[in-house]
Amino acid sequence: MVVLSVAVTTKSGKPVLSRQFRPLPKSRIDGLLTSFPKLIPVGSQHTTVETPDVRFVYQPFDELYVMLITNKGSNILQDISTLSLVVRLITSLTPSMSEPAVLANSFELLCAFDEVVSLGYKENASLQQIRNVLEGESHEEKIQDIIARNKEAEAKEELKRRAKQLEMQRREQQRMNQGTSTRGLQASPYSSSNPATGGSTGGYAQIPRQETYPIERESRSRSPANPAKPTFKGTGMKLGKKGKQSDFLAAVEDLPVPVKVPDVHAGQTLSEPAQPFQTDDGHNPAIHDVYIKIRETVNAQINREGDLEAFDLKGDMDLRINNPVYAKVSVVLADLLPQFKGASSMLQFQQHPNIKKFSASSDQKIIALKDSGKSFPIGQSLGVLRWKFTSKDDSNIPLTLTCWRTENSDGSVTANIEYDLVSTSLNLQDVTVRVPLEHTADDISLSSGDWLTDDSTLSWTIPSINAQQPAGNLEFTCKATGPDGFFPIHVGFRSEGSICGLEVAKVIEAQHDGQVPAYIDAESTSGAYYVV
Repeated sequence: MVVLSVAVTTKSGKPVLSRQFRPLPKSRIDGLLTSFPKLIPVGSQHTTVETPDVRFVYQPFDELYVMLITNKGSNILQDISTLSLVVRLITSLTPSMSEPAVLANSFELLCAFDEVVSLGYKENASLQQIRNVLEGESHEEKIQDIIARNKEAEAKEELKRRAKQLEMQRREQQRMNQGTSTRGLQASPYSSSNPATGGSTGGYAQIPRQETYPIERESRSRSPANPAKPTFKGTGMKLGKKGKQSDFLAAVEDLPVPVKVPDVHAGQTLSEPAQPFQTDDGHNPAIHDVYIKIRETVNAQINREGDLEAFDLKGDMDLRINNPVYAKVSVVLADLLPQFKGASSMLQFQQHPNIKKFSASSDQKIIALKDSGKSFPIGQSLGVLRWKFTSKDDSNIPLTLTCWRTENSDGSVTANIEYDLVSTSLNLQDVTVRVPLEHTADDISLSSGDWLTDDSTLSWTIPSINAQQPAGNLEFTCKATGPDGFFPIHVGFRSEGSICGLEVAKVIEAQHDGQVPAYIDAESTSGAYYVV
C-alpha cells in the first residue's frame, strides 16, 4: 500500500489539515480534496470512494472528514487500519473533533501523522508508542530525575543535620563562656568580701590567693571618703565586730598557696550544665580515649532479572584521640573478606599523607604515622583512610532483587518483587523498597515487614534481613501499565560494620607496650541502590 496523503477537510471540501507523503503538487492535492465531497453518493453507507487515479478512505464526523488518499493498488484492509489509528490520534490530541481544535493542535497532529506513515508506508507502531514519542518520554531521564530528587532530599537532610550539630556546638560554647565568666566573678577578691554583692560562702567558687587580702583590707580601711564625718553613728554597724563573712575570710587566709583552681566543668556547675557534642546516634565521641568511626556507602544498579549491572562501594575511617597519653597509637586492621582481598581484588586504599601506605593484598594493614616522632592531633577527628571498590560480580553486592510482571486477562498487571541476601554474614536493618506507581496498587501481600502506599509510590519496609530470614517477596496488582511502569525501584538499608569486612583488630601504643581500649563506631548505608 502507498498512502499519498492524510487530510482533514470540512463537509464542503475545504482543507483544514493535510500531510503529503509523496511528491505531489499542492494544486493537485487541493483539487482532490475539493472534489471529494462531490464524489460521495447520496445516502451511501460506504467509507471508500474511487476515482480513475486514486482512492479515498474516509470517516465522517459532524463537521469534518478524516481521510486517506491512496493509490488504487493499496490494500483496503490496511488502509482502514491506518485510518482508524489516525482518527484515534486526532481524538486523543484534540479536545473535540472541530475545525478550531484541529487548527490549534495542527503541529502535534502533523508530527503524529509522520509517526504513523513514513514515505507512504505505514509504520508498525501502536497508539501508546506514538504518544510516548510525542511526549518525549525517556526511561533514562526518569531514572536521572528520581536520582536527582533523592540526592536533593538527602542533601536537605544533611543540611538539617549539620545545622542541628552547629546549633548544639554554639549552645555548648555559650555555656562554656558562661561558666568561664562565672568563675571569673568568683575569683575576684571583691566579690567574696563585699556584703553589698552577697558574696558566696560555699559551692565551687575559686579561692583567692593570699596576697590579695592585704590589698582588700587596705581598700576597706580607706573606703570612707571623709574620715572626719563617719557614715554611721550610734549603735549602727561597727567595723570591728566579727560576723560570719569575716570568719570565713579569716579561715580562707590561713589556707596554703597555691590552691588548685576548679576546672571548667566545676565552674559550669554554678550555671546550666554543658552538654557535650554528640553524634547522630546520640553517642559522645569525646568520652573515649580513642574513638574510631567507619562509614561505608554502597551504590548498585540491578536489572529486572536480578543481574548486576554496576556496583561500587566507598568508605572512610576517622580517628579521634582524646587522651594525650595515646597520641602515638597504631591501628591494626583485621583481615578482609575473601572476595575483597588478593592481588586480583578491585579494592583500593588511599591513606592520609602522614600515614604509612599499604594495599588490599598486604599481609599486615596497620594505620600508623610515617614519622614516629610526631603525634596524632588531640580532641579532633582525622580522616586516616579511604577505600573504594567496583565490580560487576553478583557475589559482592549485599542484596539482590528480582522483579516479575504478569498481565492478567482483565487488563490488570500483577507485580512480584523478591529479595535475596547475598552475604549471610550481614544484618541489614531498616530496609526500604520504594516502587513508583502509575496507578493505585491493590491486593498487596508480603512475606515480611509492612507497606505504605500513596498515589505515586508503594513503600515496603522490612525491619531486618539476616541469615535467619534471607529472602522475601512482595506482590500487588494494579491497572495496566507500560513495561517501565514499576521502575526504577529504590532500595535503602543500613548495616552495622563494613560490607567488605574492614574491621579494627586492635589498637596498640608502643611507648606503653600494650593494647589501648578504643570505641569502634562502624556502619554501612545504601546510596543510589536501584533496580532498573
